Amino acid sequence: MSEVIDIILPEGQLEGTSATLATWLVKVGDSVKAGDPVAELETDKVVMEVCATDTGVISELISNVGDDVAPEQVLGKLSLNGAAIQTDTVQTEAPVEAEVTEAAESSVSVSVNEDESAREFISPAVRRLLRENDLTIDPIPGSGKRGRVTRDDVIKYLKDPKPRAVVPAAVETKTAPTASATTTTSSSPYQAAERQSRELKGEMVPHSQMRKSIASHMVESLLEKSPHVTSVFEMDMTNIMEHRKWHKKEFEELGVKLTFTSYFLAAMAKAVKEVPQTNARFHDDALEIFSDVNIGVGTALGDAGLVVPVIEQVQEMNLFEISKRLGDMTVKARDGKLTPSDMKNGTITISNHGVSGSLFATPIIINQPQVAILGVGKLEKRVVVEEVNGVDTMVIRPKCYVSLSIDHRALDAHQTNLFLSHFVNVIENWGQ
Repeated sequence: MSEVIDIILPEGQLEGTSATLATWLVKVGDSVKAGDPVAELETDKVVMEVCATDTGVISELISNVGDDVAPEQVLGKLSLNGAAIQTDTVQTEAPVEAEVTEAAESSVSVSVNEDESAREFISPAVRRLLRENDLTIDPIPGSGKRGRVTRDDVIKYLKDPKPRAVVPAAVETKTAPTASATTTTSSSPYQAAERQSRELKGEMVPHSQMRKSIASHMVESLLEKSPHVTSVFEMDMTNIMEHRKWHKKEFEELGVKLTFTSYFLAAMAKAVKEVPQTNARFHDDALEIFSDVNIGVGTALGDAGLVVPVIEQVQEMNLFEISKRLGDMTVKARDGKLTPSDMKNGTITISNHGVSGSLFATPIIINQPQVAILGVGKLEKRVVVEEVNGVDTMVIRPKCYVSLSIDHRALDAHQTNLFLSHFVNVIENWGQ
């Protein structure tokens, strides 16, 4: 008798958020090993994988794509030795042969095309890499189970792009184009074709659960919860650029990437120490000010949306520790490996929107229930006037705009500008 176990989402994985079954990565009859991803769930914040807890054969898929999923809910069944879906010897009668199930077909010997059967199942991290590098999976060899393309496969292909070996199709005979085929009709750039109005056509692209959640939270934060006010300062980046130049290689040798965002997080913690009201939560009868500075870092996922992993207790970290923790969280975000627990307990947030070319953005919508969000714009060289030896002189400095959007119920211009003053002072006088 085959032992059959349930495929479930372990309790505690959702951290109180709701989830939807986004896709099954397996079919009935597929063999899996312990730890293999079998399904993807989409919460309002992340896409997460459900993995097999043991080695066996998928015997039943109970939940359907689009179903809501609760902790400990049974999603499917896993047969530990595969006997539950194995077929008996095929009889010679035609009617019996016609009744062979899809599961039984999956358990027979591997066919020529079986290595293709899992190529369409790709993880969020793979989809993101393909999108960012304008690729499809077609030319990429898949090293995963039954030809599935993994993140490592995409990275390997990017380093050494070689086409995937495929069964050659019939060679298409091409003939040289005739003179008439290559002839094109040239038109003057000063001619305008007569055009007729036509019916407007578009494509409906369903919102993901994450996109729906982002839309709901943005409207709630801006229009229902917080009256937003934004203050903007200009910041000189000379000193941290110099500091980073001398320490970047040292950090890399220890396996840590030193980014400007690491400096920003360190400066935010120092500014919060001077203006603790920015690290708070507004209640109708009080302002709850937190002792730990837990900074959420807005991380764009391309068209997939935005996530905000949280770096906790930044006030107790040095620059190296901040950089390491930030790097770990960034990799998890880009690989689709964040869990709801990675995005809880935030007390203030930063949006480094300058990495995509933005000079400044206003208002940057507050991540509820926080009361402030910092924005850092694009770094660029600017001509400024400085007094040199008593003479006004034009010099070139690396500058960027930094903003703080606040909940005006909790903070006023005084605290807002004081926070930015301390933040800018830390950055501009780094190491002095």
